[in-house]
Amino acid sequence: RARALLQQLPPQDCDERYCPDLAEEERRQLRAFSARRRREALGQGLACPVPGPCHGCPCKKCGRKLNKGDPGISASRLGDQFWHPSCFSCHFCHQPLVDLIYFQQDGRIYCGRHHAELFRPRCASCDQLIFMEECIEAEGRRWHLEHFCCLECDVPLRGQRYVMKSGRPCCRGCFESLFAEPCQACGDPIGVDSEEATHQGLHWHARAACFCCSLCRKPLHGQPLTSRRGRLFCSETCSLGRDASSTASDSSDSAIASAPSPDS
Repeated sequence: RARALLQQLPPQDCDERYCPDLAEEERRQLRAFSARRRREALGQGLACPVPGPCHGCPCKKCGRKLNKGDPGISASRLGDQFWHPSCFSCHFCHQPLVDLIYFQQDGRIYCGRHHAELFRPRCASCDQLIFMEECIEAEGRRWHLEHFCCLECDVPLRGQRYVMKSGRPCCRGCFESLFAEPCQACGDPIGVDSEEATHQGLHWHARAACFCCSLCRKPLHGQPLTSRRGRLFCSETCSLGRDASSTASDSSDSAIASAPSPDS
């Protein structure tokens, strides 16, 4: 319950004490934002049997009828509406609302986290709402300017090229030294700007010198291929010429060539 409350009602969304690095103007905006939400949107659902006058009324979420005496949840800010207890959940994340605490907007109920995000972006690094005039947007997420840093070395990436790794930005140097796949042919890392070819979970530079038949050196980019023990061949003939003791290849398929890693 405590973990769910922290997720649904982030303390940094309403109390400046949890945001020690905010400038004074940002603190002022946070106080005003929090006070307005409490005044206009915050409520707590009431669990009670459906009263007689509401017999047969539809559940606000699923539409199924609620009969007199059925367990229901009412929300005072939304008038004579009722929900099944299991239907009283956030419109965005669909999680049941812990302790029936809700925020309403346009006739819908939300947890505190997703209600706040209707009005302010949230930093993907510190999980605080962003009140600055400027922020960085990348891959559909947003960051405080000072928080858009490499996940490994913390170098600021504003205005720099980067690669997304597990949803977080990584500078080119760290990506190529720590995360880039080695080419099966030459052994060098496949860098950010290199086109990559993959087959059965293995990786090659897509250039002709690396991604080619192990026997005749024919380029294999976009061509049918046969693989045997991690080696690539353009045909069954070349495969058998490479290893005459075997009579069948491990697999036959077309390679997948991918573009360079996405960056900005």
